[in-house]
Amino acid sequence: IRGSVFLHTEIPTKRQLEFMDWELGVFFHFGIRTFNEGHRDWDGVPMDPATFNPTALDAEQWIRTARAGGANYAVLTAKHHDGFALWPSAYTEYSVKNTPWKGGQGDAVAAFIAACRKYGLKAGLYYSPAQFGSRAMQGKEYDNYFISQISELLTNYGKIDYLWFDGCGSEGHEYDAPRIIAAIRALQPDILIFNMWDPDTRWVGNEEGVAPQDARNVVDGAFLPYECDCKIRPCNWFYSENDADTLRTAENIMGLYDLSVGRGGNLLINIGPDRRGLLPEADAARFAAFGEAVRNRFADPINANIKQTGDAIVLSSDAAASPNTLVLSEDLTRGEHIDAFRLFYEYPGGEIFLWEGSAVGHKRIISFPPVLLQNDRRLRLEIAAHTGDYTLRSITLY
Repeated sequence: IRGSVFLHTEIPTKRQLEFMDWELGVFFHFGIRTFNEGHRDWDGVPMDPATFNPTALDAEQWIRTARAGGANYAVLTAKHHDGFALWPSAYTEYSVKNTPWKGGQGDAVAAFIAACRKYGLKAGLYYSPAQFGSRAMQGKEYDNYFISQISELLTNYGKIDYLWFDGCGSEGHEYDAPRIIAAIRALQPDILIFNMWDPDTRWVGNEEGVAPQDARNVVDGAFLPYECDCKIRPCNWFYSENDADTLRTAENIMGLYDLSVGRGGNLLINIGPDRRGLLPEADAARFAAFGEAVRNRFADPINANIKQTGDAIVLSSDAAASPNTLVLSEDLTRGEHIDAFRLFYEYPGGEIFLWEGSAVGHKRIISFPPVLLQNDRRLRLEIAAHTGDYTLRSITLY
């Protein structure tokens, strides 16, 4: 389904297009803080490596849960702000190598990457550039440390799909960004970088899992897909014994899905592994229930007739149907071109307005009260404004 006349706009890379197709991911905040209840970011309170001992750690359980919920990628906190490394880094003593877990021979990053590969999820690693743990370092020494640790992560575990940088705590430190990015791109040319220095993706701007109504992918002249991160237990990123009652319902997670994926972004939802090294049973079951709900909701599309005349697209049906959801997707391979659209319901003798928006983007989920679709009762989608040529990748009724 096409518009007219192509004009140049900012163009996404192949990897950015792939990222948008991932749509749903799971964040795993896990580390020394898991074993130190009550710690807060940047409180500076020491956390003894001797406390880290996830005796039943099973990264495959994490990734099976992610897959059951419909996730296509996962991100693990390889090093959070505390500086504790979940792999046996040669550049710090503050890591799994100095813990009771597996006699100091464990490697949570290796277990996570292996599980992602086994179950077909894209693998991402979170690395906090700033830290308060380990010994103090400044300037070039810290940049060397940074690059050395990142090089371990990008050399020892095969292909990494996504590198997730958190800028929190980096205020006041001027990183040698060109050198850091050159090292990363040299080691893994196809990697996607979140948020900092040479980003391929960007933060939506909140930790509530929601995108603005008409978010767009182009910001400051660059095409940057947006990701919406949030927590399945809204109070804490890391596991806590004291917040099980805050666990989101499957219905609430579905709402977040509509407000993120349904607004053209990716949803990255955190589930914190517990002190056994397992996802809590209730959290795992809840995420799986959400995944089943998504599959059921979009399992049976209506077989609609689609006809375009100019910028008006009519959806009709020969058999009676009662749609309540329209899912649109713009083909973004040549950029984002649709600037406004409206949806109407037509019936004999009249019509009513249902929806309007300014951006379609990668995906737009439009919900409305059920209407009767049959013969001359139909839906009309109008592309009210567009910059040059546009293509709708898909248009589906449910």
